[in-house]
Amino acid sequence: MQNFSYTITDENGIHARPAGIFVKKASAFSSEITVTLGDKSASAKKLFALMGLGAKKGSVINVSIEGTDEKDAASTLEAFLKENL
Repeated sequence: MQNFSYTITDENGIHARPAGIFVKKASAFSSEITVTLGDKSASAKKLFALMGLGAKKGSVINVSIEGTDEKDAASTLEAFLKENL
């Protein structure tokens, strides 16, 4: 299992356009990918669930990845978050 945390730096938090791209990237992997904020969790492969977390600027999300391609998924998704959110 791979885990990493990321602090949202985008002024708008997790919003539609980057969330949609994040979901597409996550969906390319076979691993189970879960994003957690506080006591809420969502599949990284479901746009409305991800948006429903309500992550704002300064929110710390935790991403957990478990599966055969978890290392690739972790590095890809972490890089995406750093560049876009």
